[in-house]
Amino acid sequence: MNKSNKGQTVLPEDHPEVSFGKTGILLSNLGTPDGYDYFSMRKYLNEFLSDRRVIDYPRWKWQPLLQLIILTKRPFTSGKNYKKIWNHDRNESPLLTVTKNLTKKLKLRLESDLGTDFHIDFAMRYGNPSIKSKVEELVKLGCNKILFFPLYPQYSATTTATACDAFFETLKPLNWQPTVRVVAPYFEHRGYISALANSITAKYKELSFVPETLIASYHGLPRRYLMEGDPYHCQCQKTTRLLVNHLGDNFKSTHTTFQSTFGREIWLQPYTINEVKRLAQEGIKNLAVICPGFSSDCIETLEEVQMEIREEFEAYGGENFVYIPCLNDRLDHCELLYQIILENLEGWLDKQAN
Repeated sequence: MNKSNKGQTVLPEDHPEVSFGKTGILLSNLGTPDGYDYFSMRKYLNEFLSDRRVIDYPRWKWQPLLQLIILTKRPFTSGKNYKKIWNHDRNESPLLTVTKNLTKKLKLRLESDLGTDFHIDFAMRYGNPSIKSKVEELVKLGCNKILFFPLYPQYSATTTATACDAFFETLKPLNWQPTVRVVAPYFEHRGYISALANSITAKYKELSFVPETLIASYHGLPRRYLMEGDPYHCQCQKTTRLLVNHLGDNFKSTHTTFQSTFGREIWLQPYTINEVKRLAQEGIKNLAVICPGFSSDCIETLEEVQMEIREEFEAYGGENFVYIPCLNDRLDHCELLYQIILENLEGWLDKQAN
């Protein structure tokens, strides 16, 4: 091959078209059904509950139960719950709305600071847009470097690992695989703890009452995952501990709990719903709940916590309940994610600038 005067390679006429030299950033969130109707819910739940990272029972035992019983009934129940929180204006789930808004804000910041050689997009582990489709788009755009960013502050095999599984599976058939990096969990990142604290203090200022207790509710996990080496439980505990230290003495009455249990196994405890009942029975009248394990509000926060768990608290004697929204597309959350992206682009930024 010959070189042009500008140092660029001149390709032969019969060479296949190639595009490279750009960097992609792919945000990955959990997922969303396309709608709350039966078939959309069944498709989504089938993909989610068939993931061996999520449900690791033997397929011969689990799949008949899933296909013949669970997916016959659960899409109706889940669909009704999604309908309660659905963004009807955009005809999409709140998680999709938030993830779109977050990506748009980060895109404007990245293009302003770094230029158009950096492309940012988002994908869902379950549902649309898929990780596979978005990786393929980035490669077509010429991204021979990709930073993969699972939007889970705490690591778990059931969230971070399965997202990485799908990402790397997409790379397997490529003859020219991009160079890749994966963003590490940010459960103890100073900016993350600060953003959580800011969201709490801002919400408290809006209230006509003072919460006596704060609950930090994280998504549940079978306890045996902890015993098998999953660090999720420990990282959740550390997030709460750092958050309380940041907030100060007025927040010493903060409890770490776990929600969204499934099946008959023993899960990480205490369960959020049981703790809420206990606090109400012991005379706590004013309660606040935050969900630090979710980057975006979703069915587990908007329906389960804000509706179901609120009802339990009030049924057992509680009077004032407030749910503190996830960080979503808050400016401090965008700034946090932007700084994490820059930290992980170190080295790539320098080379691309040259």
